[in-house]
Amino acid sequence: MRFVVGTTSEIPPGERKIVTVAGRSIGVFNVEGQYYAIRNRCPHQGAPLCEGKLWGSLRADKPGSFQYDGTKEIIACISHGWEFSVKTGQSWCDPQRLRVRRYDVELEDGKALADESPEPSAQADPEAPAPGMVKGPYVVETYSVAVEDDKIYVVVDVVDAGRGPTRRA
Repeated sequence: MRFVVGTTSEIPPGERKIVTVAGRSIGVFNVEGQYYAIRNRCPHQGAPLCEGKLWGSLRADKPGSFQYDGTKEIIACISHGWEFSVKTGQSWCDPQRLRVRRYDVELEDGKALADESPEPSAQADPEAPAPGMVKGPYVVETYSVAVEDDKIYVVVDVVDAGRGPTRRA
């Protein structure tokens, strides 16, 4: 079913509105004039995901040279900081931040020598919000969004116990 959740003037670019539709808490986001809707529940541990910080991605071609893409299409969970795309619901992570750095140790003449192991290179994913990021293990439920005559609609499957899933426009 289609539910009116607001007007375009209520959700300016880079902002969100959290609504309840068919018993579900849903965040509706405006990413540069395009609207996206995701479930307001982090699949990691159930925190209210859509209340988290919105940001873009940081890219660096070389140390000390940074470019910030401020499209605000990444949301970070308020509980543990897991990052999700509001466009697709896919979790993204930087594998360098998810593990402890390890070092090789060799014994030579009774002294310990430590050499850093080279960091494993992540394969480039064209969908990644920033270079080096990889898909995480979680995906947030997403919903179709339509805009007609300044009204924003979210499409949610509603289950009728007697008839099964129904989707109406």
